Amino acid sequence: MVRYAEPGAVEWVESGGGPLIAVPETVLPFWAGADGEETASDYDRACEVDGHVGLLPVGDCTALVLGDEPASTAYLPDHGMFVRWRAGDSEDELLASVPPAVDAAEWEPEVHWEVPGTVHLFDAAWPGSHLSGAEHVRVALEPGRYAVRAASAQPGPETWLGLIQLRLLARR
Repeated sequence: MVRYAEPGAVEWVESGGGPLIAVPETVLPFWAGADGEETASDYDRACEVDGHVGLLPVGDCTALVLGDEPASTAYLPDHGMFVRWRAGDSEDELLASVPPAVDAAEWEPEVHWEVPGTVHLFDAAWPGSHLSGAEHVRVALEPGRYAVRAASAQPGPETWLGLIQLRLLARR
């Protein structure tokens, strides 16, 4: 986790070069990351996701893969959105650009994600059972079915971001 502004303002997760993944807390031990005896690791499966988002089975749940590029990512609960910092001079500038970026975004087709509750966002290479406080963000979500849509946006000449919006469709 990286902080670019005042402590506690926004928590950012970074990747070592691959995708980030949001895994439901209930199945974290089932995510092996780059570890494991299998020919294709969980991390390899996550790397195969084409595009901004994708879903992968983990245990008896599904995880959300944030693909495309390894950008610093934060969850903004007020917007129900993961924001990916692709370019920008400051965190304040980037965060201020989120509302206009949402309004102007050209959204990709949405996917539906069934969530049992809280998820953890982290580098897909890490095993879910070995997360420490500095490398993941806990995202409290209501259990239910979510519509997930993604877009890239350039709300300013030097500001580029990725948006992944979660909208609760039905509670469990």
